[in-house]
Amino acid sequence: MDKVSIIIPCYNEKATIVEIVEKVKKSNLDNKEIIIVDDKSTDGTREILQKKGDNFVDKIIFHDVNLGKGASVKSGLKAISGDIIIIQDSDLEYNPQDYEKLIKPFKENNADVVYGSRFSGTATRRVIYFKNEIANRILTFLSNVLNGLNLSDMETGYKCFTKKAIENINLEEKGFGFEPEITAKLAKKKLKFFEVGISYNGRTYEEGKKIRSIDGIKAIICIFKYNIFN
Repeated sequence: MDKVSIIIPCYNEKATIVEIVEKVKKSNLDNKEIIIVDDKSTDGTREILQKKGDNFVDKIIFHDVNLGKGASVKSGLKAISGDIIIIQDSDLEYNPQDYEKLIKPFKENNADVVYGSRFSGTATRRVIYFKNEIANRILTFLSNVLNGLNLSDMETGYKCFTKKAIENINLEEKGFGFEPEITAKLAKKKLKFFEVGISYNGRTYEEGKKIRSIDGIKAIICIFKYNIFN
């Protein structure tokens, strides 16, 4: 089994960071490394990670300023030693028990890229926020039209790819624009994409959900920017 690098971008998740790491550790991947990137958390997350120390995960990277999810992923990618990369959000919306599904296409179908879809398959999904689902589907549709893919969930937090697939891709977006940017740049490389259904336990805004309407507008701009003009 190839080594799997799990990158956990983290910003103000003191209530969940320890639990998600424990879930990742208990996941069904024997050969893995865990890299946390703390994006200048101010709620106590940073102090928890500092107290846990080097034995908590394989590597913890601390940003000196808050930059965004895309910048955190980029920092994590510089530190990986694995052959396959999984992006794992630091909240509890995405379940590491789905890793077996995500890794399967790499082992059995020689996949280059695997996305975990919240809208495909029969996995358990929390029913929440109709407007967010519509926004996700619109963004996915626009992305598909311009890059020729037929994904059902471009905005998914579970994006996985081989180290070779991500080579020579320069990520420019520091925030949530990372999602359409990396999809466009991977699509342009004519790679072998797969999608698998995953479970999803979405949070409410009261529970800490960070995505906002302005992020949807920025995503549309990024879809056109990286599929047409870049």
